[in-house]
Amino acid sequence: MLPTLRCTSLQTRIGTLTLGSTDRGLAMLHFGADTPNWFSKRFKVITDPASNRDFVEAVQQYLATGDIPKVPLDLHGTDFQLRCWDYLCAIPKGETRSYIQLARAVSTDKAMRAVGQANATNPVALIVPCHRVIAADGTLGGYGGGLPLKAELLKLEGARFRSAPREDSPRLF
Repeated sequence: MLPTLRCTSLQTRIGTLTLGSTDRGLAMLHFGADTPNWFSKRFKVITDPASNRDFVEAVQQYLATGDIPKVPLDLHGTDFQLRCWDYLCAIPKGETRSYIQLARAVSTDKAMRAVGQANATNPVALIVPCHRVIAADGTLGGYGGGLPLKAELLKLEGARFRSAPREDSPRLF
């Protein structure tokens, strides 16, 4: 029998977000009003706004203050992905790390693409702050919610970044 993922959609100033929780904690925070296929294959998905009130409040708090609240998480991924997501959670508000720094912290310099993929598959956007990872030259890199949203989130947190790459520096991811 599949575990249950209780979902709620929420309208915010950054668009619609869908949250999903299990008995263990927040398992999904997705940009949009749908539940990605990955979750539908691994969970029995139901709509249950009452079960997610605390998580909705946590997201609203973050969007108002830039402070990521401590909430229980139920993350599902490979050991490598979990190491990446743990590292992301340790990046302080107002700071960023490059993809190469993340790769070195969880594996080797050669793991930059793998850490980029781990960021892309982060199941709990905002709360696991993958938006705090930028390119080595200080530019934004990529983001599932789009670069304008990544810039807005980093500004909310007081982080510094470069809006365009320097012409004299190669872009490392």
